[in-house]
Amino acid sequence: MHPSSDIAVSRAGYARWLLACAASLALTPAVAQEAGEWSVQVTPYVWGSGIDGSATPFAGAPTITFERSFSEVLEDLDGAFFLSGFARRDRLVLVGDFSYASSSKEGRVPPGIPAEGEFRQTSLTLVAGYRVVDEPGMSIDVLAGARQWRVRSAVDVPLAGISRSPSDEFTDPIVALRTNIALAERWSTVLYADAGGFGVGSDRTSQLVATVNYKITDQAYVSGGYRRLNVDYASGGTRVDVTLDGPLVGVTWRF
Repeated sequence: MHPSSDIAVSRAGYARWLLACAASLALTPAVAQEAGEWSVQVTPYVWGSGIDGSATPFAGAPTITFERSFSEVLEDLDGAFFLSGFARRDRLVLVGDFSYASSSKEGRVPPGIPAEGEFRQTSLTLVAGYRVVDEPGMSIDVLAGARQWRVRSAVDVPLAGISRSPSDEFTDPIVALRTNIALAERWSTVLYADAGGFGVGSDRTSQLVATVNYKITDQAYVSGGYRRLNVDYASGGTRVDVTLDGPLVGVTWRF
């Protein structure tokens, strides 16, 4: 969306993983500024994502079903954070995106027993590639890389004595395509799509981002658009097939 151009894991391990995610995004601008030849952008954004799909935390557990709009998700939202980064040097292109969202809901499982479910996803997408088209008013990038996932789906059924919250961590290879098209003097659109999994990490993962961007200054842009992120993962008794999608709004700083 850049306008220019139960597998138990310890808390310490989870903290190290989050720090690595943050470092991967934070270090790119520093390297770019030192080299003096990079174009670098950082974009925090708000994603009004709804959620649709299902999650089974472990074998024999009730399946948590999601089919909720953004307004409904907002009521159940426990926390969210989204950040993306872009860097280019000549025809070399690097793209990164970090997403975190956690939501919980109360309901009932057959035969009407009160239950509570939670779904939490943390993902880091890193891709690199080559600018195959670099013309005035349009560019096309072909990219490949990986998306690292941490997925936690929990279920709590007190009357049935069930309370577990396993988390799974896996990595998906992905291929991607990104295009940037100038619409007017200060307006542009960016289209990004990726697909992967291929049974290596998940069975399937995909992402689509489309934004319209307005150039405020040479260093600042505002963007609005749409994002869709999907993952279909199964391992042992754990099964997650979830799609998050909805509008987004972001602000980009260019270095």
